[in-house]
Amino acid sequence: MNRVIGGLLAALLVPGVAFSATEAALPVQPTIFAPGVISGPAAEDSAAFTPDGRTVFFDRIRWPNAAILVSHRAASGWSTPTLAPFSGQWLDHDPAMAPDGSFLVFSSNRPDHAGGKPLDAVMANGKVAPSSGGHLWRVDRKGEGWGEPERLPDAVNASTRTYAPSVAGDGSLYFQRPGADGDFRLFRSQFRDGRYQAPVEVALGDARAHKLDPAVAPDESFIVFDANYAGKDQPDRLYIAFREGDRWGAPIDLGDTVNKGGPWGSHLGPDHRTLYFSSTRAVPVHYPRTGAQGQQDLARMAAWDNGLENLWSIPLGWWLDAHARHGAEADRTAGAAPALPR
Repeated sequence: MNRVIGGLLAALLVPGVAFSATEAALPVQPTIFAPGVISGPAAEDSAAFTPDGRTVFFDRIRWPNAAILVSHRAASGWSTPTLAPFSGQWLDHDPAMAPDGSFLVFSSNRPDHAGGKPLDAVMANGKVAPSSGGHLWRVDRKGEGWGEPERLPDAVNASTRTYAPSVAGDGSLYFQRPGADGDFRLFRSQFRDGRYQAPVEVALGDARAHKLDPAVAPDESFIVFDANYAGKDQPDRLYIAFREGDRWGAPIDLGDTVNKGGPWGSHLGPDHRTLYFSSTRAVPVHYPRTGAQGQQDLARMAAWDNGLENLWSIPLGWWLDAHARHGAEADRTAGAAPALPR
């Protein structure tokens, strides 16, 4: 391991370390996803891909108006998004694909029972946000199409503010809902013998901080999420944490390059090594500019670059590979870590 790589690895693996010294070493910058087609002039988040990477579901949202859309990739690029066949009637958002593509889980305010009213969100103080609630629903793949959404059981949907699912390889669910203090935390419901078990709060760093929008690897070896560890008056930032035996290691800040523009809504791409997230970040405008550049900037603003959330992506290889090197070295001296308990 050369001196530069060794220094970066040391900085990466020290909890709480400032990223300023290593920021310039990131080999890539976040890039806008399908500008003007998927990333448009509204606001988008939650890119959920089929395993072959040729279809993506996402939501387009200006609260309290939202729907899940679908786009297909062809040789000419991504198709114009259309309503997903199971969405459009209700406030549907946060789609998450099972790693094998056999089903998709999303959050919705649709009635729990046919003929009912839209789900209200009941806050910790008892106040009610009409029609703004969320329960998790599952829709199964049926050949080339999709079946009818089915509400997940009460073990998962104990709160009317259950959002942001992520599906592990064995079907277990990670999601966000309020903790005991009313602030959002992440929970995990183990899928065993065809049933979702009682959710357990995911311990990730400071227990007082809120945690949102999990994106878990299929084998649950790492998780990306956003949190406000810097304080409740500070913007959320994206973090990655790695599995260490039967617990999660210290969350690692992904750095200022990634955390520009208030990122949130983490999802993993079909390679499980690319992170997709939402952000209000924009492409810089440089002055003075030519007339042609001015026209291009105006077109970009009308198409997507207008200060609303859009979908961005960045490879996670820098973090994953550094952690793998560190783990290989540790295994040589201490033995492999135990597996995640089931």
